[in-house]
Amino acid sequence: MQWVSSIGKGTLDITELIGGLFLTLARVLRSLVPPRFDTYELRRQLYIIGVRSIPIVILTAFVVGIIMVVQTATYVHKTGATGFAAAVGGVAVLSEIGPALIGIMFSGRVGANATAEFGTMVVSEQVDALKALAIDPMRFLVVPRFVAIVVSLVLLTVIGDVFGILGGMATSHFVLHIDWQSFVNALLESELLDELLVGLIKAATFGVVISVVSTTYGFGVKGGARGVGRAVNGCVVTTALGIFMLDYVITYLWFLWGG
Repeated sequence: MQWVSSIGKGTLDITELIGGLFLTLARVLRSLVPPRFDTYELRRQLYIIGVRSIPIVILTAFVVGIIMVVQTATYVHKTGATGFAAAVGGVAVLSEIGPALIGIMFSGRVGANATAEFGTMVVSEQVDALKALAIDPMRFLVVPRFVAIVVSLVLLTVIGDVFGILGGMATSHFVLHIDWQSFVNALLESELLDELLVGLIKAATFGVVISVVSTTYGFGVKGGARGVGRAVNGCVVTTALGIFMLDYVITYLWFLWGG
């Protein structure tokens, strides 16, 4: 009966985690009303989280654009449907692969770092010291990062969209021998506004997930330095699962509503 006990414990742990995530989200949203938080810390986090992520986002998006167009090379050569490369590349970059990959990369860089930082503060009793000084850790530490993560991920997704399309355009020109004007015309004819909007919605949602998961794991650290390591590992895995699940849900609901 040991396996029954293990299943029961695992179910309880998952339920506890989900409850903790929703509780953290509720506390963050409550701290945003009224929106009183440290503006200096917000600007600092926007620079650390957003500006410093631009190079890796550009590289990731450019490579994604290249891969998406390369995948269509065989079909384009056989059929001569040059517009297909632009349409497929645009849809993949704007609505699916672009936001998801940028979100995963962002979670590994930003979410894991936030979990480690919060966890270290818990272990070293800095969070307790803030509470002793009547400073709300949620409003002082978490809310600026929450706002910075959501805003930065949306803006980085826009940058990623641009460079993803540029990567697809360059690949189409040098690999498929499609001239620039034809690619741009095919891209415009594809009417990808819906894909752009759903991609930005996903980016904002992924930002909320990254912030909430990293905060929950960070403030839940127990067991010293080893506990911080376990929290970082759990944050990365949970965030990735959350991003993929929400990617499916948002896509399904968007096109169900649009259809």
